[in-house]
Amino acid sequence: MAGVHRRRRLMGEINVVPYIDVMLVLLIIFMITAPLLTTGIEVELPQAGAEALDPELLREHEPLVLTVDRDGRYFLNIGADRAAPVAEAEVLRRTRIVIGRNAATPVLVRADERVPYGRVVRGMALLQEAGAPRIGFVTDPRAARALDELGQRP
Repeated sequence: MAGVHRRRRLMGEINVVPYIDVMLVLLIIFMITAPLLTTGIEVELPQAGAEALDPELLREHEPLVLTVDRDGRYFLNIGADRAAPVAEAEVLRRTRIVIGRNAATPVLVRADERVPYGRVVRGMALLQEAGAPRIGFVTDPRAARALDELGQRP
């Protein structure tokens, strides 16, 4: 009985249980964080067929976006709580900081189409006062394209 050795047979399968565990943990993390990343301010953009911004410019610099919701409140895409309304003095202060760091930062206004015109102009004036050299508007080009295709656009 002294020389009996059994050879173990090699197993040709991969144990996938640890991979499934890791995948489930990642799935839970993404399910929790995804809604936090997509929170935004509800804005119904005006319809216009304007030219799109140069993608190269947007790749190099993240734009500063001032959003004006239907109630006329201002929101900025910079700062701690992007979903909280911002006072005019705070818009001015934050914009000065961003433009001071990089004057080539694109500045955009994203306003609800039902907001009074004066409120949008006041927001633009704040951005210009803070040193923004050029200000662009965000519009909804899809609806304008649909009107072009139907031949109903003026």
